[in-house]
Amino acid sequence: MDRLADYRSKRDPARTPEPVPDAAAGDEAGGQGAGVFVVQEHHARRRHWDFRLERDGVLVSWALPKGVPDDPAVNHLAVHTEDHPLEYAGFHGQIPRGEYGAGSVSIWDHGTYELLKWDAREVKVVLHGQRLSGGYVLFATGGKNWMIHRERLALPASLTPMLAAPGRPPAGDRAEWAVEMKWDGVRALAFIENGRLRLTSRTGKDITATYPELAGLARATGHRQALLDGEIVAFTDGRPDFEALQPRMHVSSPAQAGRLAQTTPVTYLAFDVMQLDGRPLTELPYADRRDILGPLIPDAGSWLCPPSFPGPDLDAVLAASAANGLEGVVAKRLDSRYEPGARSGNWLKIKNLLRQEVVVGGWKPGKGNRTGQIGSLLVGVHGAGGLLYCGHVGTGFSDATLRTLGARLAPLRRPDSPFGSPLPAGEARPAVWAEPRLVIEVTFDRWTAAGRMRAPVYQGLRDDKDPADVVRET
Repeated sequence: MDRLADYRSKRDPARTPEPVPDAAAGDEAGGQGAGVFVVQEHHARRRHWDFRLERDGVLVSWALPKGVPDDPAVNHLAVHTEDHPLEYAGFHGQIPRGEYGAGSVSIWDHGTYELLKWDAREVKVVLHGQRLSGGYVLFATGGKNWMIHRERLALPASLTPMLAAPGRPPAGDRAEWAVEMKWDGVRALAFIENGRLRLTSRTGKDITATYPELAGLARATGHRQALLDGEIVAFTDGRPDFEALQPRMHVSSPAQAGRLAQTTPVTYLAFDVMQLDGRPLTELPYADRRDILGPLIPDAGSWLCPPSFPGPDLDAVLAASAANGLEGVVAKRLDSRYEPGARSGNWLKIKNLLRQEVVVGGWKPGKGNRTGQIGSLLVGVHGAGGLLYCGHVGTGFSDATLRTLGARLAPLRRPDSPFGSPLPAGEARPAVWAEPRLVIEVTFDRWTAAGRMRAPVYQGLRDDKDPADVVRET
């Protein structure tokens, strides 16, 4: 059987630059499990797109007058045409006037596909291209007319984000790394599906309603289905402001969230993508995931994809982060996969100031102008001996913050210390103890030999962090 007889009958190799092979192509070739695909934009008598899949030694082809659909809710016409030779997958150029299909041909997208089903009336594939990825179905409707439909493949119900470990990449190995700014905000995964956005915190809490201005991200990504990793940040004068973000993190109602979205808007900074259009990306190298992420996120509205810098520029990028009041940088290996839930040495965080999440285990009552309020917080981190005391935090509070902390801690009071070892007598004697359920973030100068933080300053509440995960960062 000559699969290309119809193709050859319409073309004269002396008059067209299109490939016209002499030998017949037949069923002896492979293509049963996977193959190449190509979409060619064809400016003929009427502009259309030609969708071609490798199968049994030829390119099985459909003409799409409206192109490949990007919205799963919309199907496009696909007119079945003659099989084309495999060489046609690389063809682009001008078909001369007077010839069949006269006009310009360009390659709109190409790649490979996984075959899920192929029979006389239905073809199901998963595409892996530059522009197209995910599941597509072609189904016959009568004669040469088919329809093409973009599949909805479900996102995972939940996922725990990958975490960075403290450290620096070796100086001689930095060409194998990239560097991103470290943003002082709230870590959030963005699940985008069926035109809707769902945001979850690092602990898996649904925080979508807290940030209503981010809902448009689902539309901005062009009806794509995606799972993104990023940071929600509030900016003041162009710089991240964690203090300004605090009221946004602790809203009590959708109405309050809407009001705060007007007065203190946030931005979603997307720095990774773990799934796109049903295709898992966690096993791809970081460099490839960034290449996919960049075109996906428009730098407009309340979202953007922040830049990634070459690893050899680490010191300069770190200096720039300090000059701009940023928390520091994160170095990421170019060949690293995404490891959900892992604190991996393939991502390394380098901070300009020492910052630490700590668990509140009690407080000392205030004196003077703080009488009747919290004077300082007694805090610790988890270690081999349980909750290890690491100091008291008495600065960085506004009056409103002290009221909020007082209200949050009052129902957590307990009769005995939650710390695994005795506190210094001067700090334990006036203490009011609390169940260790509240996490805060502090900055400080250094760790002392006794395991205490020197001069810690309160930065904010971290309801997005699980107290059990809080350990000393080195």
